Amino acid sequence: MSSAGPWADLARPPLRGAALRSALVRPAGPLGRLEVEAALDSTSTALAERARAEPGAWPDLSVLVAEHQVQGRGRRGRTFTTAPRAALTASVLLRAPAGSAPSLPWLPLLTGLAVVEVLRRRAGLQAVLKWPNDVLVPPPPRPPAAATAGPASAGPAKVCGVLAEVLPPGAGAPDEGPVVVVGVGINVDARADELPAAGATSLRLGGAATTDRDVLLRALLRRLADHWERWGAAAAGGGPLPAGLTDPVREVCSTLGERVRVELPGGAALEGVAESLDASGALVVRTADGPRAVTAGDVVHLRPGDGAPAPDGGRR
Repeated sequence: MSSAGPWADLARPPLRGAALRSALVRPAGPLGRLEVEAALDSTSTALAERARAEPGAWPDLSVLVAEHQVQGRGRRGRTFTTAPRAALTASVLLRAPAGSAPSLPWLPLLTGLAVVEVLRRRAGLQAVLKWPNDVLVPPPPRPPAAATAGPASAGPAKVCGVLAEVLPPGAGAPDEGPVVVVGVGINVDARADELPAAGATSLRLGGAATTDRDVLLRALLRRLADHWERWGAAAAGGGPLPAGLTDPVREVCSTLGERVRVELPGGAALEGVAESLDASGALVVRTADGPRAVTAGDVVHLRPGDGAPAPDGGRR
């Protein structure tokens, strides 16, 4: 095998695609399809294109994973690149039930919840959700000798981003509900010089108990499937989601209770205290003019008293 093969870097082994399919694809598991590819520009772009070209070949809960994502996409058109086999970059196709459109904003939040749960249980990190689509982890504990050697380390940093997109008509039958692609990118084994942006970290840098991508991906996809199955059953009727599904999101959302500045689409901004998530998943911010429900925007956590960004990396 050439030095450029998938086993060239034994510290970063490739995902075992056949084993993942055997364990996770129906009837053995919850997924409709799972494909692992060596490199893609963007898993979400590629999955959307394939679902539009061959809707029948990509059933509900189809997953596309890239070992090396060359041009990943984030909110507001941001792009990023991950080093080969240093991250988990995956997108999932969700064929939502008819009538579920009002509950679509909960999908990235439930996805973030699944990531938080897996990182807490499998990686031993006290991960939290930053509204609307980022997962943060605390810095690793400082050695006792370093505790008095200098300033304290920075606060929580971004380890995962989520992007959910509703596909235009053509990826499903006319009488079906929305078709959604949810992309997840977790920095697993990246070194500091490989991170895609300032204010980011990786599981390895955060002192995770495991950086085994197979273990993490299996756990994450099962958890996502479980949350989305419950979401679909509740959202099909068009009413509010039950508290049993949404309260766990609120419990892990570190934005709640914080003073925040929300940079809104179009360039406007507002400041206040993030008080709650309403029934639609919007962030309710109490401003000087009263409460304001925010459905989209970049959230900056502020330091108490001075209005400066908190040391969590600021904008995500």
